[in-house]
Amino acid sequence: MSQAAKLRGRGTAGLPPAEPVDFSRLVLPASPNAALLSPPGATTQPHVAQPLLPVSPEAAWAALRMLGEAELRCWKMAEWPERRQVQWVVRSRLMNFPDLVNGQVVPLVGGSGIFLYSRSLLGYYDFGVNARRIAAWRARLDEALRAG
Repeated sequence: MSQAAKLRGRGTAGLPPAEPVDFSRLVLPASPNAALLSPPGATTQPHVAQPLLPVSPEAAWAALRMLGEAELRCWKMAEWPERRQVQWVVRSRLMNFPDLVNGQVVPLVGGSGIFLYSRSLLGYYDFGVNARRIAAWRARLDEALRAG
């Protein structure tokens, strides 16, 4: 069975073990199939800057952990509470391709910073799927924090 066939399992099946992302050392792939949202000045990688969230890291972490629950074909793979980081797999509707999404909350002076990193495990192009996902999850996070 090919690696691509293994990765097209159901849920988290067939995927490599979940690993936290070290955002301080992250190097985005050369392919256009990944998107990163980060606090301003937190990385030199191409990304979408997320302004400081004026909430405690605990409140931001509680909201972040719930983001994947609203997504179709999304499964939580792992959480690392000591890092305030979580990882999900999101499967495409038509071909069941897996994308990985990591989110992390970092404490900053005056609030919290958020990292969201979505990337495809298969293929070179993603037709903007990961960037749209980051934008949608960012909007849901903002909404959840406003609702308190």
